[in-house]
Amino acid sequence: MQRRQSAKGEWIPPPGQWPVDPQQDVPVSEQRIWIDGCFDFSHHGHAGAMLQARQLGTELLVGVHSDEAIMENKGPTVMTLKERIAAVEACRWATLAVPSAPYVTSLPWITHYGCQYVVHGDDITSDASGEDCYRFVKQAGRFKVVKRTPGISTTDLVGRMLLCTKTHFIQSLQNMLAGDEGPGSEEERKSTGEAMRQRITDYATDESGLRPGSDVWYWHASRPVKERRTTQTSTSTSSDSAGKRSSTDGSGKRPSHSHRHSHSSSHHAVKEEKGTFTQLVKGKGARKGQTVVYVDGGFDLFSSGHIEFLRLVTQAEEEAGRARGWYTEEAAAERIADAGEDYGPVFVVAGIHDDEVINHWKGINYPIMNIFERGLCVLQCKYVHALIFGAPFSLSRAFLSSLPYTTPRTITPSLPEDSSAAATTTTPPNLTVYHGHTTFMPLTYDPYAVAKSLGVYKELPNHEYNNVNAGEIVERILRGREMYEARQRAKGEKNVGEEAVRVREELEREAVERERERMRREVEGQWGL
Repeated sequence: MQRRQSAKGEWIPPPGQWPVDPQQDVPVSEQRIWIDGCFDFSHHGHAGAMLQARQLGTELLVGVHSDEAIMENKGPTVMTLKERIAAVEACRWATLAVPSAPYVTSLPWITHYGCQYVVHGDDITSDASGEDCYRFVKQAGRFKVVKRTPGISTTDLVGRMLLCTKTHFIQSLQNMLAGDEGPGSEEERKSTGEAMRQRITDYATDESGLRPGSDVWYWHASRPVKERRTTQTSTSTSSDSAGKRSSTDGSGKRPSHSHRHSHSSSHHAVKEEKGTFTQLVKGKGARKGQTVVYVDGGFDLFSSGHIEFLRLVTQAEEEAGRARGWYTEEAAAERIADAGEDYGPVFVVAGIHDDEVINHWKGINYPIMNIFERGLCVLQCKYVHALIFGAPFSLSRAFLSSLPYTTPRTITPSLPEDSSAAATTTTPPNLTVYHGHTTFMPLTYDPYAVAKSLGVYKELPNHEYNNVNAGEIVERILRGREMYEARQRAKGEKNVGEEAVRVREELEREAVERERERMRREVEGQWGL
């Protein structure tokens, strides 16, 4: 079949060969926004651009470049196209992902999908020849600029992996948000903390990017309780029966062989603490009838492995909801009458561990992303409804019974945590704790023993992206280190051309402003103002 081309030589798919439906042209609307990119191990900077783009309209279409196009113009990718598409589709602000979108943004493509405007950050992106990738849409007046997320980039993350730095760690997120931790003067720290808090609020919005969505909490407890096994009795030095921890469950909890043995003393139990929950952002909260699901982990370098785990959790609870009649017309009408809108049967709460807790178990310079960055990555995921910063590595009765949203009920555990455990304990009704089931690593205890004893624990089977986690991503980087270092050097050389484009555009803006000022003064002079 003959390939259709525009006057600029761009390939225009014929009807029936567009990468995703619709196959026929869609009427162009200013409410339909286009954004495109590589979205390689999609960090919160990518999500930030999509959030700002979504706020400009009611639909957001996300073009994702092919592996081949990225290789030709930028260098090798870390994630495959399929993995990158999975990440984009999970973003709560994305309406549709469009695979294999042209690297140089194409007017025929965005017009076919009915998008009036293309959005990009205020940095310049160039193709293999050093030309602006958005030159055609800029010339057509169909380009909008949003602020680039500061302090994060794929290049920066690759640097952390290769150089094994720890300077990105946050000792206390609460102190950071309050302006009591971090570099700079007191005034600078306060400003940074306020900006971080605002970004958490922004990322906690619903699918519109404008209204409240997810709840955000911080759990206060001592570091030993967050880091180690807990018991209802006073500190124990006896060994547990051997437990096992999933190495790649989607949550990213994988203690390394070399590191965990150096912390044998940390396997000793400490007395559990109820702790306290501080709400950082108030969202929609759990609704009537929903099953509250708790998942936890590091969620480092948030990627398709984490996303698929969360998707399968949601799918399992939706199927359970269907079995109990959640999706009948009568049930939906009752929810709408009661809440003003319909909602799903599951409310997923994601607990995220502190940086030092993850580093204690995994060593080296894990986590690659700090707790703030990891939190933003999880918040942008459409399968998550609430986030708890500072969650414990090992679940205790006290923690589970004090989770927000539900009133505890008294139940009899099927398997006591230790011989002195009480005959009854409390746990929220409709609570389920999910974990992945893959290859296991032996630990001296089972971090999910309490959830199992309470009868609220469920495991998911292996999935397609089972082994895609932070460790796998770092290994991919290291295997292709020479290619990635060449990519970084090439990017540095291209930066010269990109800087020239930036300077030119800034000069053009200044010239327009000077002309406006001249005309204003001329008019004022004519009228004696």
